[in-house]
Amino acid sequence: MSGINKVILVGHLGKDPEVRHLDGGVTVASFPLATSETYNKDGKRVEQTEWHNIVLWRGLAEVASKYLQKGKLVYIEGKLRTRSFEDREKVKKYVTEVVAENFTILGRKSDFEPPVSTENTTPKSESEYTDVTDPSGDLPF
Repeated sequence: MSGINKVILVGHLGKDPEVRHLDGGVTVASFPLATSETYNKDGKRVEQTEWHNIVLWRGLAEVASKYLQKGKLVYIEGKLRTRSFEDREKVKKYVTEVVAENFTILGRKSDFEPPVSTENTTPKSESEYTDVTDPSGDLPF
């Protein structure tokens, strides 16, 4: 990754991805991602959590809607984007988002398989990783 607006985040999904289908069949998914930092202050352990707005487009959004759920631990690479909009009172607001270019689900293999029936399943003990990139190769930037 090159460029000054690139970011890498590792965190947990704050909720299931919200998926929308726009004109022209374009799919977009979004979700909040929590990242945490732990440090010592005056001899006590302090955890500080930051929330990030994540946006995924097209094929990557489709994959995210299938495999990501609230609580999943993910590694995300993307670009920072700030956009503005007017709220209902016509006040201009700004929001900064991470437009994901790819993500990796972290954890056990069972953590990134689609939800299935819990009957006759054996828990996996080994840690595995799955890389997910935009399969269509047509991200909007």
